[in-house]
Amino acid sequence: MGYFYGPYWGVRRVPGPPTIPFIGHLPLLAKYGPDVFSVLAKQYGPVFRRIPGPVAIPFVGNLPLLAKYGPDLFSVLAKRYGPIYRFHMGRQPLVIVADPELCREVGIKKFKDIPNRSIPSPISASPLHQKGLFFTRDARWSTMRNTILSVYQPSHLAKLVPTMQTFIESATQNLDCNKEGDIIFSDLSLKLATDVIGQAAFGVNFGLSKPQSANTLTTHQGKSNDEVHDFINQHIYSTTMLKMDLSGSFSIILGLLVPILQEPFRQILKRIPGTVDWKVDRTNKNLSSRLDEIVEKKMKDKDRGSKDFLSLILSARESEAVSKNVFTQDYISAVTYEHLLAGSATTSFTLSSIIYLVAGHPEVEKKLIEEIDGFGPHDQMPTANDLQLKFPYLDQASLRLFCLI
Repeated sequence: MGYFYGPYWGVRRVPGPPTIPFIGHLPLLAKYGPDVFSVLAKQYGPVFRRIPGPVAIPFVGNLPLLAKYGPDLFSVLAKRYGPIYRFHMGRQPLVIVADPELCREVGIKKFKDIPNRSIPSPISASPLHQKGLFFTRDARWSTMRNTILSVYQPSHLAKLVPTMQTFIESATQNLDCNKEGDIIFSDLSLKLATDVIGQAAFGVNFGLSKPQSANTLTTHQGKSNDEVHDFINQHIYSTTMLKMDLSGSFSIILGLLVPILQEPFRQILKRIPGTVDWKVDRTNKNLSSRLDEIVEKKMKDKDRGSKDFLSLILSARESEAVSKNVFTQDYISAVTYEHLLAGSATTSFTLSSIIYLVAGHPEVEKKLIEEIDGFGPHDQMPTANDLQLKFPYLDQASLRLFCLI
């Protein structure tokens, strides 16, 4: 009873009609339809006014809409309900922010005021992802956040430009190697983003964006290359299984509908070979093991320098500027992996979308090429300051394109 009554207890002092056990106000919704909220607002005052959003179905919330529209659902709902709307992920109510400036306000300016975010059902099924920065809680979250923010100084980010340039030059050689056939740019951009983030986060060169002709390896290199691709494949599988819909594993679906049953069922199902929960658990264990190997190797390297995120975190930990109880090896592995998880797919999608949109506007493409070619010789590498000041049209076009994306 306490479990089912919990959601109502938190808003017991907000004025509203009396609730019926288990079914709440659903009879009123059946009676008045969507107009019930304006009726209640008139009767109980402005405090009752709700955040706009689609009507939720008991237990499953708005998941049927997600199954129907896929990722496009949120842009559809933003057009219908405005930049802030409500969405029920099963039993879990969410407030979706779909405006760039509001996202900046919530995600950057006010981010420090939101230390304990609710953990979605897919993340609850993955201990590896729970130990990253985004879902860490309380004092540990504050300490980790402050340490990581100190790493992201402009001077350090500027040092990553040569690294990015190296991988870009390597990736573009694939264009010359495939003059006869088509190139799937989304695949190329994903490999490029994964290589850049792998080097920036782990100090490891995955070699995914190397020219295809350069894949003639010795036996030792071939074994290393197989291990890298195995790691990347496990990373992709682990990421794609973080599904917040009804196509995920049984324990994730159960977590969306009846959260209290998710963990007990996950513990049972992960011990049954062949189930999705068993596959996810095995993949996450392999990923954790590989990440721990990378971290352990870095910890033993006394000449690791400070070129990558992992080295900077380890140096901060060893200097006792940060408590070693906060950045234990498993949390270091998770927060480093979080960079790869959060950065590779999003960067790839953004690059692919920009290329697609620019290709549909030849006049914009022409101006961009003229500005880039006018910077200097093709072998001249721009600095971070150049990227910020010497490409005004690129900045202007990017802002317009991000709004469309």
